[in-house]
Amino acid sequence: MARSALLRAAVFITALVFALSPATALKVDVSEFDLANGMKVVVIPDHRAPVVTHMVWYKVGAADEEKGKAGIAHFLEHLLFKGTKKIPAGEFSKIIKRNGGVDNAFTSQDFTAYFQRIAKDRLEMVMQMEADRMVNLTLSDKDVLPERAVVREERRSRTDNNPQSLFGEQVRAALYTAHPYGTPVIGWMSEVAQLTRKDAVDFYHKYYTPSNAILIVAGDVTADEIKKLAKKYYGVLKNTATPGPRHRTEEPEPIAARRVIMKDKRVSSPSLMRMYLAPSYSTSKDGEAMALSVLSQIIGGGATSRFYKQLVIRDKVAASASSWYNGDGLDSGVFGIYSIPADRDDTSKVEAAIDEIIADIIKNGVTEEELARAKRTLEANTIYALDNQRELANAFGEALTQGQSVKDVLQWSDRIKTVSAKQVRQAARHILQIKRSVTGLLLKDKS
Repeated sequence: MARSALLRAAVFITALVFALSPATALKVDVSEFDLANGMKVVVIPDHRAPVVTHMVWYKVGAADEEKGKAGIAHFLEHLLFKGTKKIPAGEFSKIIKRNGGVDNAFTSQDFTAYFQRIAKDRLEMVMQMEADRMVNLTLSDKDVLPERAVVREERRSRTDNNPQSLFGEQVRAALYTAHPYGTPVIGWMSEVAQLTRKDAVDFYHKYYTPSNAILIVAGDVTADEIKKLAKKYYGVLKNTATPGPRHRTEEPEPIAARRVIMKDKRVSSPSLMRMYLAPSYSTSKDGEAMALSVLSQIIGGGATSRFYKQLVIRDKVAASASSWYNGDGLDSGVFGIYSIPADRDDTSKVEAAIDEIIADIIKNGVTEEELARAKRTLEANTIYALDNQRELANAFGEALTQGQSVKDVLQWSDRIKTVSAKQVRQAARHILQIKRSVTGLLLKDKS
């Protein structure tokens, strides 16, 4: 499982703040400003090569969808490539490719983002194109209905035909009793099949407006260059709506452990997944999110983790075992555990062993050696991540669309360094309670 997106963001910026060596140093002076129409702009200079990563992030995702319209945020992401009066349907990506660039888009529970990576001298062209489709998208049924079929096929191929994906979807759905994070980003097939052109147009006009967008540019640029171009192409756009506060149904405090047992003939090896409802970087108090990041590294973050040393090496009850902390949600996060039992016919041994390790940490805490090693690993990861310009842009985009600020990202490394063993134990005691969890078992259907 992937580490938290905000953790990834912080991983990149940590190196920029305190861990740069002369060989890898980037002279980064992050700038941010707002345009007159409310659109936020962040500039991240990186002068190692004459290329730029241009990203537009919208503060809207699957958790903002109207009830009964699951999947509309992701569906609209597809439809934004259908064209405007200036750029015919399907031509956007072709133009980028002809100019030596790459582009794509992605949707999460809390945001939708579009990006291009291209030579610096093509940046103005990209800005003009992206600004155009922010307000001038044209959609007809001949665009919408075939693309809806594409999304349905995407769901079939990536989720319905993949037992692991279906399993993860079921466990996550069981974690939330009220909050929309339990609905998959791609949507439920029954609701996706009913989405219409009007649904897409209404969603577009409500959320795709400058005041609800963030422009991130990383690369061989200066703040003054971007300010001039941003004002020229984005600053002249008028807002089509005022989305307002992002009100979601609050998830009640967990009071009962849940279990999901899924059997499928396509499963070759059983697996165990457990998710605990946790705070996110945006909602945690007293540094608990930072402590959870360190805790996940100590429990299941590689070959030196407790899971690996005890479950895989010593007791041999698991073929693999790991943990992760996903703290990038606007409203909440998830602490997760995943394991493949060594015994294909008995998952109870590995589950008992996992519970034993958690109980020991809650009772006795972690050692100073474990704490220091986890922090060193997190810091090392920041250095390895320096070379990916797109991830630098992702760092700020994900943070800003999920309740964080530029300052929060820049200070992440300093905050991780202050985490104490006591805080890690307190976080474990608070979050790793079985009543806060869903335990899922994916088994082979032998019937």
